[in-house]
Amino acid sequence: MNLASSARRKIAAFGTILAIGAVSGCSGGENAVPGGQQAAQGIVDRAPVATEAELAASPTAQAIRKRGELLVGSVLDTPLLSQQNPATGEAEGFDALLSKMLAKYIVGTPNRRIVNGTPQTREALLSNGTVDTIFMAYGIKPERAAKVGFAGPYFTSGTAIATLKSTGDITKAADLNGKKVLVLSGSSAVDELKTVAPGTASVQQFPSTQEAVQALVQGRGDAFASDLVALAGAAYTENRIKVADARVFVPEAEGIGVRHGDDTFKKFVNDWLKKIEDAKLWHEAYKETFGKALPDVPEPPKIGDVPGL
Repeated sequence: MNLASSARRKIAAFGTILAIGAVSGCSGGENAVPGGQQAAQGIVDRAPVATEAELAASPTAQAIRKRGELLVGSVLDTPLLSQQNPATGEAEGFDALLSKMLAKYIVGTPNRRIVNGTPQTREALLSNGTVDTIFMAYGIKPERAAKVGFAGPYFTSGTAIATLKSTGDITKAADLNGKKVLVLSGSSAVDELKTVAPGTASVQQFPSTQEAVQALVQGRGDAFASDLVALAGAAYTENRIKVADARVFVPEAEGIGVRHGDDTFKKFVNDWLKKIEDAKLWHEAYKETFGKALPDVPEPPKIGDVPGL
């Protein structure tokens, strides 16, 4: 995901941004949950727990087990990725669900606390020990890998296309030629459109996802090109739009952040990730979250396969 100047606009989409402190008490207490939360709880219930031998391989994992709680840097305002439910106080979404499974793997119970962060603060949260790991749609890039360890990748994102549900003539990037395309100011979509739709597509820029979606709904554009995560959340919260093409223009591998140089914990997290992928729990988590807007569940990216790193 392009998390430079436009990062916060892309990652903060449509949820009500709740007034929360620096550390939000979204712990893994097993309270009764209604509706779709039951399916998510069922996924967590089937998630594995590390053996004593597996824990012994990582001093960081052992320290977390002793503490009894996994500290996770994440966001709490992004639908389908990680958003705080105002009724339960629990974080819900793909990242929220996976971090809960990782907590169970380490601690033995899904006890994790989310520290609300931003793309600008997440590296500091790791380096100063405020959190153990980062789940924040964290694009793996060489300049970041010099400061942060990346487990995974655990999913792939990038720029995709949303339209009104009534639009039927835009199903792939090439269909944007001759169309009015809405994008976020300064986003990677501005340059990517020149490659994927080099014809007569016109581009109109907006400062936020919400404003771009409002313009789309009002008929001021034919399509909205933005990060797939933001589009999924937008389509989930605004029932007049859809993700017309979930194939990303330029794929970007998203990683789980750990402290730089902590190779034993990185391997520990990668081993856990392989376990939940092999057990199809990754697929179930995707279907239960992103699948509400993106019905085709992809295969997870190959762990450790990041071009250029």
